[in-house]
Amino acid sequence: MSLVRTLDRPFNFDLHKFFMESDQRLVNLSITPEAAAELVRQSAFAGTPGAMRIDLMEDNCKEGWLHIRLLPGANEGVPIARTEGVTLFADENQLSLLHGLRLNYFGDLSGGGFLISTPDGAESCACGSGFRFLKG
Repeated sequence: MSLVRTLDRPFNFDLHKFFMESDQRLVNLSITPEAAAELVRQSAFAGTPGAMRIDLMEDNCKEGWLHIRLLPGANEGVPIARTEGVTLFADENQLSLLHGLRLNYFGDLSGGGFLISTPDGAESCACGSGFRFLKG
């Protein structure tokens, strides 16, 4: 099977049934074309073409910052977005935190990285890959 056929496999997951059973709201995560291209590249390089997972990790300083981590493969997550032949999975417990966010990728000669938009009621980390909710 060619890489193209693997990346373009049908998305066979009934999101409506899943969200009705788990009483969660639909995740509205958008992915820019730059981020989609990098997700495809990283998933193929890692040997899991077409599947990536996004996690929100707490910082080590316990100041409330959440930073994104992207890993190859589904890793027992639920699908939250599909674009350009790659499906993005997330932990079911983090769906509400990912709602309405936008995943982007920036790269230049000195390197690159994924950036995440800031949700309502949160402030952005200086690195661009994290946020924390404002208290109050």
